[in-house]
Amino acid sequence: MTLARMTIAASLIALAACSGEQTADNGAAAAKGEGGVVNLYTARHYDSDLPLYERFERETGIRINRIEGNADQLIARMQAEGERSPADLFITADAGALWRAEQAGLFQAFDPATIGERIPANLRDPSNLWTGFMRRARVVAYDAATVQPAEIDSYEKLASPRFRGKLCVRSADSVYNLSLMGALIEAWGPERAEQWARGVVANMARPPEGGDRDQIRAVSAGVCEIALTNSYYYIRMASGDDAADRAVTEKVKLGFPSLNGEGAHVNISGGGIARHAPNRAAAQRLLEFFAQADTQRHIAENNNEFPASPDVAPPAPVNAYADFTANPMQVRAFAQHQPQAQRLMAEAGWR
Repeated sequence: MTLARMTIAASLIALAACSGEQTADNGAAAAKGEGGVVNLYTARHYDSDLPLYERFERETGIRINRIEGNADQLIARMQAEGERSPADLFITADAGALWRAEQAGLFQAFDPATIGERIPANLRDPSNLWTGFMRRARVVAYDAATVQPAEIDSYEKLASPRFRGKLCVRSADSVYNLSLMGALIEAWGPERAEQWARGVVANMARPPEGGDRDQIRAVSAGVCEIALTNSYYYIRMASGDDAADRAVTEKVKLGFPSLNGEGAHVNISGGGIARHAPNRAAAQRLLEFFAQADTQRHIAENNNEFPASPDVAPPAPVNAYADFTANPMQVRAFAQHQPQAQRLMAEAGWR
């Protein structure tokens, strides 16, 4: 899917097929802005979030109407609905998607009083249009039998001749790769970032295919020696119930490269209040709920993301991987480079 070029009509058709939308009666009540309701448009599809919704409803008496889709589908839907949109809060996993929603004029500023105390400034939009509440690092899975940690301690080294034909990576359309490329553009400038992308293409052991877990398994199978992955996919495999996946992580280890010597690239899960939210106060309350320490701990424990708040101690199993330096780059800085990132990656031959 080409970034931000999905037509609204196609998006709404697809969304109708996969949405987790509530009943028509609930939707009609929500659209009227009746109290005690918050309409959540969410691109997070994790069962581990369901107990959080139940707890929020118990604690606040506010009912959540959940509408699910991928980020571009939900953005297209909100654009099509316009001023009559029932959306109160939009959440997703990727700063680039939040930036695209912002650029489409779909957010209004939230009250930062509480959220600003919990979430570092670099993980929030400077104008308080959206905020992160969890972090995920874009790092390297490597074959511990053939690769030394020092060989993958910077992103530059992934594109070096050392790994010619030995790198597995998913497609350029992956938002996680686009955000990483956006961070390189911000740190290095577009020319050097494109050269890096060309090095990655030259190092590919196979054409991009599959998701992050497929890349990790390919390292274990000897298809490649290193692979780009989000941290939580690896941690999920290492701590899950699948014995085969756990065996993979006995052979394949996780390394945290540094960008400009300042730490590993991190992306966010986050959200913002919809511009035409009929239940704005409830949306603010739910956004603050996601930023709470106990909510972050629950997500970290059950979905293996890292807490955004520095004062929230990472629980097991992520605590075993949390001792790394996170790059302090403002997430909006790399998010806004995603369109350029996709163009440069395509020019480099990264498909």
